[in-house]
Amino acid sequence: IVCAHCIITIFGEKEEEGPMPQRSLGSGSGLPYNSFVDSVSSLTPTAEDKEKPAISPRRSYVAVAVLCYVNLLNYSERYTIAGVLPDIQTFFDISDSMAALIQTVFISSFLLLAPVFGYLGDRYNRKYIMIGGLSVWLVTAAGSSLVTKSYFWLLMLLRAMVGIGEASYSTIAPTIIGDLFVGTRRSAMICLFYICIPVGSGLGYITGAGVAHLTGDWRWALRVRTLSLTDIKSYVWSSLGVTATSFLTGALAFWAPTFLSRAQVSQGLQLPCVKEPCNPTDSYIFGAVTVVTGVLGAFLGSCLSRWFGKRIPNVDPLICAIGLVGSAPCLFFTIFAASKSITATYVFIFFAEMLISLNWAVMADILLSIVIPTRRSTAEALQISVCHLLGDAGSPYFVGLISDAIRKSEPATHDWSFRSLQYSLVVCPFVAIVGGLFFFVTSLYITEDRKALAKLVEGTVNGSLLPLYSIKMVILYDHDSNKTTLFFSALITR
Repeated sequence: IVCAHCIITIFGEKEEEGPMPQRSLGSGSGLPYNSFVDSVSSLTPTAEDKEKPAISPRRSYVAVAVLCYVNLLNYSERYTIAGVLPDIQTFFDISDSMAALIQTVFISSFLLLAPVFGYLGDRYNRKYIMIGGLSVWLVTAAGSSLVTKSYFWLLMLLRAMVGIGEASYSTIAPTIIGDLFVGTRRSAMICLFYICIPVGSGLGYITGAGVAHLTGDWRWALRVRTLSLTDIKSYVWSSLGVTATSFLTGALAFWAPTFLSRAQVSQGLQLPCVKEPCNPTDSYIFGAVTVVTGVLGAFLGSCLSRWFGKRIPNVDPLICAIGLVGSAPCLFFTIFAASKSITATYVFIFFAEMLISLNWAVMADILLSIVIPTRRSTAEALQISVCHLLGDAGSPYFVGLISDAIRKSEPATHDWSFRSLQYSLVVCPFVAIVGGLFFFVTSLYITEDRKALAKLVEGTVNGSLLPLYSIKMVILYDHDSNKTTLFFSALITR
């Protein structure tokens, strides 16, 4: 509620109510539709001088602070479920695949609505879209904490509605930051915004497990937090890379605390969870590791992008490629070290998560640098839809399904329960390598696409990045009749 009030205050004088068919950004940028000058990413040395945000620097920073705080809450609430997953499985008496469906229905609703909110964000007042989405998120997240033991289907329904609320915010917020800042400052603000993803995720594990342990009821963990683009090759390939990253992080984020807990049980270091509350130690540690590696990785990725950006034009996708490919051996050792040494497992987890976190801020910067401002919300929405549809919407369920299939091949024991999940997680390193290859291909096209966009901004017609149409006005003056005639001509360019 406080965040909604802040959004109204910050953007209250900036945006107009109702549909804005003649506006390009939907946030009161003042740009006429189909006009791109003075509102594009810093692609040339003079772009930073041309692009001037419409509100004061102080309000811009306050806006980013509010957006980052909401993003932190979003991801903290999202991964609370993973932090208390053993408690939920015990409470509802469900299998791994059924437990993973909680995340699948959430991501599925998220990806289905993301294109809708992206479309609306490019055409209507983004302030009210975000407020409406946050309201839905607040009500449904709180409602999830009231579900009783015999209504597991209701929990899944409410989690799906939480995804609807988050879709409205996650689609629009990055594009607002892109409108408020330019150049290296934009990269820094985007970095700060995306740092909230691993930090919020880590806090979700910690607070979720902690509250569940203190209260003896996992449901209290949810109550605490509720106080034309395919023509751009680098966009297509980077979206596939983002999808691989989403698949990887979705599976790990959901299953890692449970995997570590089962590893401890398999080694005889802790008792199996037969009655809630379950031991929250692994959720605490994994959450702390996620926070630290998220901050370090996002900061390091952003710094590397700035340091090498001038010398290596395609450095951004290369950073993402190195991060994913480098995380693959770390993930492999993480999975198989868990059966021998928990300490070694956490060491490998630390480096794997830090390498993956190199991508967060850089991936967003890639999109902002190759897509025209009038289509950034749509591009963000499409990328979110694809990455969640093929990524973390199904990856937790896919891993859980493999785990259940392997477990059925042997008599049920706690050690075999750990082994089945261990073998199912082997898919993650291979996905990391594939994602790295996608970003490497992106690096082959991104410089060309950035130049094409820069030429478009400068008024040069070039290739497939033409506007949909252009309208020219011609005035003719007839000396004999002393009349002025006004003609409009429309040129369809695509």
